[in-house]
Amino acid sequence: MSGIVKISTEDIIYYIRMACQIPGILEAIATQKIIAEAADKAGIEITTEELQTAADNLRLANRLLKAEDTWAWLQKHHLSLDDLEEVAKINLTSSKLANHLFADKIEPFFYAHQPRYFGAVTYEVVLDDEDLALELFYSLQEGEISFQEIARQYIQNPETRRAGGYQGIRRRIDFRAEIAAAVFAANPPQILKPIITPKGAHIIAVEEIIKPELDDNLRFQIMGDFFSNWLQQQIATVEIVANLQEHPHTQASASLVTPA
Repeated sequence: MSGIVKISTEDIIYYIRMACQIPGILEAIATQKIIAEAADKAGIEITTEELQTAADNLRLANRLLKAEDTWAWLQKHHLSLDDLEEVAKINLTSSKLANHLFADKIEPFFYAHQPRYFGAVTYEVVLDDEDLALELFYSLQEGEISFQEIARQYIQNPETRRAGGYQGIRRRIDFRAEIAAAVFAANPPQILKPIITPKGAHIIAVEEIIKPELDDNLRFQIMGDFFSNWLQQQIATVEIVANLQEHPHTQASASLVTPA
């Protein structure tokens, strides 16, 4: 075989079809059309300065800090400079449409659903033996053993073990319902009595409960959720019709598609 493999547009479409990726791609294309149409109806406009900023942010997001990095990235993805500008425009249009549709809904939603955004700093050890979990819990209460010692003895994952069972900052929706109820009723610092779930007996140390603030990151998350749900609703109401030319390889014999 020669050192060059030539791939045509037909080859690409054939591969996508055989990989069963057509439905996802069609939905993505339909989504972009829905966004473009909604933005046009809403009278959303993009200035030259906004587009330049969006393009700069796109380059930063892909770590394209030098001109040669940008050219290499464009070549890798078979894009031109005009295509790069179009990608930035698509991203910016989505962002401005989401802001147009939902900016005034974020704050009321946040305060109506504030409990779900509370965070908790926790440490956790999960045991298979409920009796052992209770025994260790009472030993913790009596000061006979530390949580870190339990973590070192009973956590299998090396990284989690070295961190003493640290789970980071997690929101209520990140916990199972029965665990969330106990964690967010705790008076930190507090070690909870073992909670039994299908995964085992959870010994949890609640270090801190963090009251949520409606900062830029949380605004962006809530707006993203609104926008995603809106797009799903829009997709559900349309019929996606694709005009794909048949590739010669897709003309299978009747014996492959009908019972013998």
